Amino acid sequence: MKHTLLPFTVLLAALGLAACNRPADSTQQADPGQDHDMGHMAQHATHGAQAAATAHSGTIAVTVGDQGFAPNRIALKQGEKSTLRFTRTSDKTCATEVVFPELGIKKSLPLDQPVDIDVPVDQARTLTFQCGMGMYRSQVVVSG
Repeated sequence: MKHTLLPFTVLLAALGLAACNRPADSTQQADPGQDHDMGHMAQHATHGAQAAATAHSGTIAVTVGDQGFAPNRIALKQGEKSTLRFTRTSDKTCATEVVFPELGIKKSLPLDQPVDIDVPVDQARTLTFQCGMGMYRSQVVVSG
């Protein structure tokens, strides 16, 4: 029985990797504060294009491309109204929707069409946003 499960497990892992079309990159590092379901598949890339955004208010552009969300960490100030404007720029990614699990928000991301999400800034906290599969995870940090 164990021998018949191995090919199935390998197939599932390969499908998961192919779903996000992420190249193998030995320089990727895991963020120790994040949940790493399914090993390296849940790691997020630490690339220059995905640097953290500084504290903002107003509308913040978030590009959704082959490597996930950019910027992948956004710092907001408590009490300053903020909107994230997500624009998916690639068809070669599993990030076809954005999910804020703590807020119960799930929105489709049509290709090349901006989608706005108002972020609650009434209290200091860290919110996660991710693709529908949870392969790309990012943060919004609201500080006082």
